[in-house]
Amino acid sequence: MAENIHIGRKVARLRELRGIKQEILAESLGISQQAVSKLEQSESIEETTLARIAKALNITPDLIKNFNEESVITNIQNIYDNATGTNSNNYNCTFNPLDEYRNEVKENKKLYEALLKEKDEKIALLNKLLNTK
Repeated sequence: MAENIHIGRKVARLRELRGIKQEILAESLGISQQAVSKLEQSESIEETTLARIAKALNITPDLIKNFNEESVITNIQNIYDNATGTNSNNYNCTFNPLDEYRNEVKENKKLYEALLKEKDEKIALLNKLLNTK
């Protein structure tokens, strides 16, 4: 029965972890904020009430009953350790982004100059056609 020690505290902690205020939980349950506070101070909670609380928090009653703060901290620490590189791959960039940018600018400049040359040739051709009439 050790996992059911102070179920109200577990409800409070899970509510906090979910980012839900007592007032919001109270509204979901159709009770007052003071009633939620009293529930969270209770060492035990009826199964039907626990089921309603779990539904309001979008979790299962078993999750509330079996909630263990230490295991949450351990999981968070493991996620952090994996994300900071202890077990993650290190991806290095194999090119200099500035060099790539410069190359693109040069290529755009060449295309622009070619378009200008083509435009000038078209204008010259149109002028020639107009002058021959």
